[in-house]
Amino acid sequence: MTADAAASVAAPAPPPVRRRRSLWPRSLFGRLMLLLVTVVALAALTTIVVFNRDRAALIARQFNDTKVVQMKALRAALEGVDGPNRREQLARLGRDYGVRIVPERERPTIGFAPKGATMQGLEERLREDLGQGTEVRIAPRARQLFVRLQAGDDAYWIGFPLPHSESDIPVRTLAWVIAIMVLLLLAAFAFARYLARPLGDLRSAVEHVGRGETPPALPESGASEIAAVNRGFNAMLANLRQIERDRAILLAGVSHDLRTPLARLRLGIEMSQADDAMREGMVSDIDEMNRIIDQFLDFARVETAVASNPIDVDAELAAAVERYTRAGRALQFAADAPAAFVRMKPAALSRVAGNLIDNALAYGKPPVEISARVQGADVVIDVADRGPGIAPADVERLKQPFTRAGEARAREDGAAGAGLGLAIVDRIARLHGGTLDLLPRDGGGTIARVRLPRTAPP
Repeated sequence: MTADAAASVAAPAPPPVRRRRSLWPRSLFGRLMLLLVTVVALAALTTIVVFNRDRAALIARQFNDTKVVQMKALRAALEGVDGPNRREQLARLGRDYGVRIVPERERPTIGFAPKGATMQGLEERLREDLGQGTEVRIAPRARQLFVRLQAGDDAYWIGFPLPHSESDIPVRTLAWVIAIMVLLLLAAFAFARYLARPLGDLRSAVEHVGRGETPPALPESGASEIAAVNRGFNAMLANLRQIERDRAILLAGVSHDLRTPLARLRLGIEMSQADDAMREGMVSDIDEMNRIIDQFLDFARVETAVASNPIDVDAELAAAVERYTRAGRALQFAADAPAAFVRMKPAALSRVAGNLIDNALAYGKPPVEISARVQGADVVIDVADRGPGIAPADVERLKQPFTRAGEARAREDGAAGAGLGLAIVDRIARLHGGTLDLLPRDGGGTIARVRLPRTAPP
């Protein structure tokens, strides 16, 4: 083991990075809802505060000029109250004026002094009209506002009912506020969903494009900003489709045009007088060129590999392995029960198996083992070899078209190859909702693993 390797082994692994959980929503829908809920809550709170402040003004407005005239008349009537029937007279005056009359000698203090500029202003105005001995008190339990009225040598507390009860107003206000908030929140929810739905459709379409699929065109209606984004996306999608068609036509045309001169070359070589070794080498080169052309054609028409009929994975893999076995190649195939089915054209699955087997035979070392098994909702196909393996940094690069392995994983026959085998497998897997992974094998080598969604048998 080298010093660098020993240092890498001895070095402790860095602690996992923990993302701080934030209460701020990550989605646009959540942020819109939070904004609207905050606005509605602030509006409701402001309404309650303003209403409570206006209650004092409502009480003050009750004591208008008419009420002051009544209190002056009541004071005049109270000045004549005296004698043994005094209590009955006070009760009669209270009924006549619709007030509660409490002599100050019986109850020196009552309620508490009101606060606030409005109520203090009311007290000052009543003092100007009724005399300096006038005071204002509020009795919450009695739900009355008391005014101290000096009548002759005696003073009285005159209780007026408040405009509304202390408990009914907050309950009714709270009920209205809750009802309004519920209606506003329902409207906000519908509005936020309406705004976020086009973005969700756009995200889904982008994910389809990222998987190599072709999503349907997005609607170009609705809000002007969303419509403009959808128009741009649809134009990009149309350009991508045209590029794919042009690329397929170009590859198919070039590949087709190359086959005729290659066929003439092979015929000429086989009829030439060159020695057998040279002739076999030249024929082998032409066969390699034909194989590369076949890969070009496969790469050009891979979009047509999608089908909806279930096929037996084990049967197709067994047929592919048998073709190589008849050609003298040593392969091992194992299939686990139960039988695995996927929705794919048989030619597409045969192309996947053939490309992975060719890659293992060309770049790896025997034994080459092929297996298929059911794992959860997926069907897993493994093609394993005992070659030098693939560096983790090269895994994603080798899935790209026209990419070849490095010197550590060179072809056994010395040919260059087109660099399309794994790219074709990756595209077919993604078109069918699957994946291609290149994994290190225990004991040395590489495992090319294809995962495809499992389906029910026909």
